[in-house]
Amino acid sequence: MDTVIQQTRADMSDAEWQARCDLAALYRVSDMYNWTDTIDTHMTVRIPGEPKCFLINNYGELFHEITASSLVKMDIDGNVYAKDGRFNAAGFTIHSGVYKARPDANCVMHTHTRAGTGVSVLKQGLRPISQDTLAVYDELVYHEYGMPTSVEECEALGVTCQHGNSVVLRNHGLLTVGNSIPAALRRMYMLERACEVEVIARGLDEEPTPIDPDVIRQYGERARQMRAHPDWGLTYWKAALRQIEGKGTDWRQ
Repeated sequence: MDTVIQQTRADMSDAEWQARCDLAALYRVSDMYNWTDTIDTHMTVRIPGEPKCFLINNYGELFHEITASSLVKMDIDGNVYAKDGRFNAAGFTIHSGVYKARPDANCVMHTHTRAGTGVSVLKQGLRPISQDTLAVYDELVYHEYGMPTSVEECEALGVTCQHGNSVVLRNHGLLTVGNSIPAALRRMYMLERACEVEVIARGLDEEPTPIDPDVIRQYGERARQMRAHPDWGLTYWKAALRQIEGKGTDWRQ
């Protein structure tokens, strides 16, 4: 994992540049939602037309500092296509593992939020006690904590993600997978909301009101129908872009 291939803007396809702009925007949106852990955690996008390559943040930059040109291009074998290509080693393990196992995945988000990490340490995890939870419950999976940066963890995470797109990483945090940035973001937003409600509910001196199992089933069926639409999550994505417009430097540079 030490090959560095220098790349300039002129070497990039229009599709890669658009992917860079979109991913940089996703980091800004994540910053707006307070999903940061200083310089840790990471989001990636697969480059259209280059199924082995993805973009990841330049390790050391805060999320609100990330721009299209500062993102690091690398491939699932660990080759880096940037002169100053710094990347989080655990990030490579996580994202390459998912992309290897999921050819349909084009975006992966990983967070260490307080609510998400709080739920990750619970044996029972998320309970179907809120509408927010039902939005992800039918595709929710759990991944046991493994040694970060190891080949074994890379392969194990890939296997887990073959069974669901909303993932609670035990003792660690959250992860979502999408065929697009809007889809991955929408999943993360609802998964994070579900974790926040779960944490609040567990701090109250009263059992939560249960949701009828048949309603849970029906909600899951409707959620799967909505996610099947190729533009699922796009309206929320456009709304988030409007929120970050004009805040600080332009990410499209």
